[in-house]
Amino acid sequence: GVTGIRPFEILNCADLGDSPTNPVDLMDSLERIEKFFKEIILGNILPLSAGGDHLITLPIMRALQTAGSPKIGMVHFDAHTDTYDRYFDGYKYTHGTPFRRAIEEGYLDPKRTVQIGIRGGLYSADDEAWGNEQGIRVIHIEEYNDLGPEKVIEEARSVVGNGPTYISFDVDALDPVYAPGTGTPEIGGITTYDAQKMLRGLSGLNLVGGDVVEVSPPFDNTGLTALTGVTMMFEILCLLAEQVKNRGSKMDTSVA
Repeated sequence: GVTGIRPFEILNCADLGDSPTNPVDLMDSLERIEKFFKEIILGNILPLSAGGDHLITLPIMRALQTAGSPKIGMVHFDAHTDTYDRYFDGYKYTHGTPFRRAIEEGYLDPKRTVQIGIRGGLYSADDEAWGNEQGIRVIHIEEYNDLGPEKVIEEARSVVGNGPTYISFDVDALDPVYAPGTGTPEIGGITTYDAQKMLRGLSGLNLVGGDVVEVSPPFDNTGLTALTGVTMMFEILCLLAEQVKNRGSKMDTSVA
């Protein structure tokens, strides 16, 4: 591709299969996912994951956090902030709450978090206010369109700095013409070209992993959303490969 990065020549890449889950117990599923990713990370493997709803990022962040390590920063592409407190009559652990829980639990640094593409309705009036109070840099789609992808990524790089950073890409950040197969589509979103351009603009960050989430193939029988999702994963894989190459060390990465 345009970046010239060949991840499969730089890294030992492996598909480690699906994380175990418990279909009848959400809290047990979170524990199982965290354990699965802890084993991956202890094996000196950079995790690149496919979801699944956005709640999967919470146990992954729990697994990434080790004793004494700094909190994780995040570049987050999404139509929604996912910093809601409760959802669906009081549930604390849903696809709309992962980053509020991650901040509360001390894994995610809100002052090193930037959210790109935010738009659409709010679940409650204070959903976004809480994130702003914590110091999250929220770039609504209106500001994104005013600035353009290059300046948005300059801002994102400034926010996360040199600390450990995670990339989380929700496909509903994209306009649904590019990714209709998702649970909560929002019109007026980012183009796939701009998304690729922004991901490539994250080259050189101190990355600890990434994910692409909220792909739901049954909602899109054309296969377009699945293609879009895997392409965004490849862009993130190239970033991870470039980082390892620049460090001059041989390190594994995996798609789990």
